[in-house]
Amino acid sequence: MCPAAAAPTRPVSPAEPVADGRAHWLRVARETADDLATDTVDREQAGKAPVDEVSRLRESGLLTLTPAGPGGGGADWDTAYAVVREISAADGAIGQLLGSHYFLSWSARFFGDPETARRTVERSAAGQWCWGGGFAPQDPPLTLSRTSRGLVLGGRQSYPTGVLVADRLAVRAVREDTGEPLAVTVDPARRGVVVDAAGDTFGQRLAGGGSVELDAVPVGADDVLGSLSGDEDLVPRTALAAPVGRLFSVQLLLGMAEGVLAEVREYSRAGHRPWQPVPSAGAPDDPQVLTAYGELTVLARSASALCDQALDAVRRGLERGEELTYDEYADVSALVSMAETAAARAAQESATRALDIVGPRSASARLGFDRFWRNARTHTLYEPVAHRLRDVGDYFLNGAHPPFVLPA
Repeated sequence: MCPAAAAPTRPVSPAEPVADGRAHWLRVARETADDLATDTVDREQAGKAPVDEVSRLRESGLLTLTPAGPGGGGADWDTAYAVVREISAADGAIGQLLGSHYFLSWSARFFGDPETARRTVERSAAGQWCWGGGFAPQDPPLTLSRTSRGLVLGGRQSYPTGVLVADRLAVRAVREDTGEPLAVTVDPARRGVVVDAAGDTFGQRLAGGGSVELDAVPVGADDVLGSLSGDEDLVPRTALAAPVGRLFSVQLLLGMAEGVLAEVREYSRAGHRPWQPVPSAGAPDDPQVLTAYGELTVLARSASALCDQALDAVRRGLERGEELTYDEYADVSALVSMAETAAARAAQESATRALDIVGPRSASARLGFDRFWRNARTHTLYEPVAHRLRDVGDYFLNGAHPPFVLPA
C-alpha cells in the first residue's frame, strides 16, 4: 500500500549551513514522510508515545528547521508550513506534533523580549529540543504565584500535543495577583513536574498528548516569555502569533486530505474493488467513483488555493514588523480563519468519502484507512470551525476585528 522507504537522511547539525535552503528541507521532509509511511498503520494502532518518531525527526534535522536565525536550520515560515504538510500526508499525528513544535519553539520571538527570545532560540537549536504544550485558554488555568522563594507554577492541564516527548513545555499561566495570562516555559525534568499519557483518544494517538501536573515548580526570569492578553494593549506584531500558529493547523488538515486521497487512489489503481454485489462498483472507470474523486480533488485544491492566500498574507504581515496596523492584522486573521474552515471541510469530507469509495473493505484494520477519519475528526474537535465562521461573518458584515485566538 505504501511505497518503500527512502534511505534515512544524514543528521543535520544545528550549526551546519544548508546551501539550498527550501529545496533541501522539502527533500528531507519527503524522505522522512516516506520513512514514516512504511509503518504508519502499525504505529498508529499501537498508540505508543512517539519517542521513536521524534528520534526520526531529530536525526533528519527537522526539529531545528525553524526558527531561522542563530543556531537554527536557516529556513523560513513558508518552508516550515510546507514540511508540516508533507509529513501530515503520511502521518497526521506526527504532522501535528511537528507543527506545534515549530510554533512553540518560535513563540519567544512573539511574546518575549529580544534577549530572552535570542537565548531561548539558541538553546533550543543547540539542544535540538522538542517542544510540547500549548497556549490556548483552558479551565482551570495554571497559576503563577510569587512566594518568598520566587515565582512558582502550579496546577494541572491537559494538552493534545507533545507533552509525552517534550524537552521543553510552553504553557499558559495566570498571575495569581493580577489575573494576567502569561506564556511560560517549563523543563519537564524539573522537580514537581509530573506528565501522564492521555490514554484514550480515538485519533491523533501519536501526537504525544497528555496531562501535566505542576506542584510549586520554580520559574526563573527567563522562563516567563511575556503576556498572552488579547486586550487593546496587544500590539499587532505580537497578535500575529495567533494566525501564524493557526496556519499550521491548516497545513496539517490539507496534508491529511491529500494523504488519504493519495492512498485511496493507489488502492483504486491497483484494481481493488469494494466487496459489493455490483461487479463494476469501485472500478477506476466507474462513473460514481470518478465523480467522487473529481469532487474531492476540487475540494482539496480549493482549500489549498485559499491556504496560499493566507500564507501570502501572513508573510506580508511578518515583513511589516512593527509597522503592521490593527486593520492589516485583522485582514490576516480573517483570511487564516477562512483557510482553516476550508481545510477542515476538505479533510473531513475526503476522509469520510474515501471510505465510501473503498467500500466495506475500508473497515479492515489492516488497511488503516480509518486513521485519516479519526485523525481529522479528533483535530477538528480541538479546533472547531464554527467559531471561525462566525468571526469571518462578523468581519465581513460589521468590520469587527477577529479575536486573538491561539491554536489549541
